[in-house]
Amino acid sequence: MTPGTATVREPAPVVLVGAHGHGRWHLANLRRLSALGTARLVGVCDRVPVAREDLTGLGDPAQCEDLAVLLDNTGAAAVILATPIHTHLPLARTALRHGAHVLLEKPPTATLAEYRSLCEAVAGSGLACQVGFQNLGSTAVDAARDLALSGAIGAVRGIGGAGAWVRTSAYYERAPWAGRRRMDGADVVDGALTNPFAHAVATALRLAGAGRGAAADGVELELFRAHAIESDDTSCLRLRAPDGTPVSVAVTLCATRRHEPHVSLHGESGRITVHYTRDEVTLERGGGAPETVAHPRIDLLENLLAHIGDGTPLLVPPEETAGFMTVLEAVRTAPDPLPIPEHAQQVFTAEDGLHRVVTGIDDLVERSARGTALFSELGAPWASPRRADAAGTAGATR
Repeated sequence: MTPGTATVREPAPVVLVGAHGHGRWHLANLRRLSALGTARLVGVCDRVPVAREDLTGLGDPAQCEDLAVLLDNTGAAAVILATPIHTHLPLARTALRHGAHVLLEKPPTATLAEYRSLCEAVAGSGLACQVGFQNLGSTAVDAARDLALSGAIGAVRGIGGAGAWVRTSAYYERAPWAGRRRMDGADVVDGALTNPFAHAVATALRLAGAGRGAAADGVELELFRAHAIESDDTSCLRLRAPDGTPVSVAVTLCATRRHEPHVSLHGESGRITVHYTRDEVTLERGGGAPETVAHPRIDLLENLLAHIGDGTPLLVPPEETAGFMTVLEAVRTAPDPLPIPEHAQQVFTAEDGLHRVVTGIDDLVERSARGTALFSELGAPWASPRRADAAGTAGATR
């Protein structure tokens, strides 16, 4: 190379599969990367065509419902799969067979067996697959773990995650697979723990050092639903990290209002909390004022394209999600979620449907995270030990 010159890398040609719903976030991200000269959208694969005005700043990508045809015609280097969970494995295989690297939205697959098949397909292809746990692209998670390992809060006694959001009935009416455990004979597993709050589970596992492997002592589950759906909308889990530390995550989509989800490491002399949507780590110890530090986040598509271009290590290859898939499999094989009685709910009319609130759930989720406790252990009347046993508390993977 002549001194003073540098290699100019052409924008990577990318195909987006699934351009509506969460796919709109990917369109916006591709617009940003296109302006930076990093990526170029060459194709969109969706049953519903994307309006031209929604492709402003993205050139004139081809649109086709057949991914194989689209890949043959565009020669895309990478494919983004933002499609329903049960379609991930076949679409990923198609992309890999056609020589394209893959950014696969979370969860990677709907079953543990499919996950293993995905790992085999990726390994056999010699291509890269990045799983879209964007929270694991945040340096905040590892910063919190490093802080705990430094002894900042003494010995870690427990790790607790909490998530409380609002999803009205319209959320479950947006697509045929929404809120389903199975559809047309295929597993879907679209529950609160496995989809909207999958990031909370993955964050807790990473903090516990259990991201790459199964939980050491099984998974305890309590799965409930307030909405008339198949899957869970109000749930909690508990497992043991490889070193025996209890790890819990409690979530609901039936809160009074949206709360910022978080995962905390509870130590002998303080607490470290990760607000993973804000990339912030808060340290509390010794009765002093909390210290909050914001950390940078690396975009997973940028990381994948850098990996393709110069071998930069992938942040979330499939093997990083092995622990999460252990949890998903426990949810998948657990008994169906139990309904929360109507008398334990309040129902409000919202602009986009019915807003169901489980009485006291906002506080219950927080108490669970603080004590790494299950709902049934905290006295929730609809989660009595007898009912909770029916919902899988005994440990779905034991």
